[in-house]
Amino acid sequence: MPPTPVSRLSHDLGDAISRLNARLRRDVVEAGISLARARTLATLDREGARRLTDLALAEQVAQPTMSALIGRLETDGLVSRAGDETDGRTVVVSITGAGRRCLARLIQRRSESLARALLDLPATDRAAIAAALPALARLLETMEERNAVAAHA
Repeated sequence: MPPTPVSRLSHDLGDAISRLNARLRRDVVEAGISLARARTLATLDREGARRLTDLALAEQVAQPTMSALIGRLETDGLVSRAGDETDGRTVVVSITGAGRRCLARLIQRRSESLARALLDLPATDRAAIAAALPALARLLETMEERNAVAAHA
């Protein structure tokens, strides 16, 4: 069966996103930060304080792995841990000011890397990328909504 326009688009989009993500991930590693540390800081910054168990689920790692990672981030002053007010056995993790500054440096580095690459493209390509951003945001929303519905089914 020949590929449909939607199946071809989904394949090509997935490939482009994967390759772009791999390039941006290399930038993080070149900055001297592990991907796990960067992702965890970004999650805490975006979503606020999280229980350690929820953070492990969000980052798709085992709880002992997340606990060890949080220990290293706490030692570096990038996160803080506290007990949950309603359940003293539960650990809640928050990003610190230093963690936000570290994350901001990574985001700035990513933005500069993308800006340099965008400047090398023709204006028509930059315009096409800019025009696609709202549709990509809606695509992500749709995927997240479907995932949430499936998780509660």
